[in-house]
Amino acid sequence: MGSVLALSTRPGRQNSPFPQDRPLSRWDRRDGRLPNPGSFDGLHRNCKDVFPQQTEGVKLVINKTLSSFFKGSPMLIGEMDSSGSLNAHSLFHLSEKIRAKAVFQTQQAQFATWQFETEYRGSDFTAAVTMANPDILRESVIMVAHFLQSVSPQLVLGGELVYHRGRAEEGGILTLAGQYSGPNWVATLNAGKGGAHASYYHRANKQIQVGVEFEASTRTQETTFSFGYQMELPEAKMVFKGMLDSRCIIGGVLEKRLYPLPATLIMGAFVNHRADKLQVGLGVNVG
Repeated sequence: MGSVLALSTRPGRQNSPFPQDRPLSRWDRRDGRLPNPGSFDGLHRNCKDVFPQQTEGVKLVINKTLSSFFKGSPMLIGEMDSSGSLNAHSLFHLSEKIRAKAVFQTQQAQFATWQFETEYRGSDFTAAVTMANPDILRESVIMVAHFLQSVSPQLVLGGELVYHRGRAEEGGILTLAGQYSGPNWVATLNAGKGGAHASYYHRANKQIQVGVEFEASTRTQETTFSFGYQMELPEAKMVFKGMLDSRCIIGGVLEKRLYPLPATLIMGAFVNHRADKLQVGLGVNVG
């Protein structure tokens, strides 16, 4: 059993699992100019948002605005569980096109991850540089560079370069990426020395969305295939997400808005038939 408290200084409505609350996709732009492609980490987001998140035990999330002093930038988000582990994000909008982000993660009293990112968004491209886990004493660091360019209103091309250095090893990995969008679908592919990641997202209608993912890793010599779907019942204020994959994992999550309360009830169950394991979770998001 666990509990989570999430605090955000960002005013207004938090991210919602309901499709009508999401911003318009980039292919909806009709002003004649090439759109900004967004961030590299968000290339597969349309597909991933269809899949349910695995839950286990009991979880309470409270989104609370700390102060009206933090309107706009910076945006501070913190999440801490019952064991004392912290996941904190800080986002600064330095200008209209430049933003900086810092991420800190701890496992109880020990630092697990800290990283700093700077991103520049042009009218039709995005460039970003990230530094993760710098350690002067151990002479280790991880550097990541991202670049995405809108080639046409439907096509985005780009790449990722990861450089890591430590006392025992040093190297880099280049990954190329491409994304093609239609009126109601998105196909994305990342491929490089480390493996491949392909996804396909399709919005069948206002209530049903589906996604398919394929991932292959040269390091672990493993491949996985996943299918997910999302069904919205607006009259009942419910969203159901389900998935199954090649590892014999089947699961689903039901999200129910507790109107008129500012809360969402989340119930989930996942079965791993290969490992003969069952996970059941219950959660409430407030705010």
